[in-house]
Amino acid sequence: MLETFIAETFRPLLHERFELVGEDDRVNLELVDVTESAGSGAELRAPFSIVFSGPADPILPQAIYRLEHPELGVFDLFLVPIAAGSYEAVFT
Repeated sequence: MLETFIAETFRPLLHERFELVGEDDRVNLELVDVTESAGSGAELRAPFSIVFSGPADPILPQAIYRLEHPELGVFDLFLVPIAAGSYEAVFT
């Protein structure tokens, strides 16, 4: 599923809630940014990143997390904390 995601997959979902499903709990995240990067032209898709905002405490470690969204369904995504309560996923 991840290989089909492009920046335009997420752009209409800005400011919508995604649910991060942890082993013991669920955390609400809000999609706050979608940024498309210039690629070399050799990629199957243009590189892009998405940023989520969530609770500032505790800061979740860099890891693969299961996310749920009403339109996109359930998928796993590698998230990196970039600030307290902010998490980025990069697609290349």
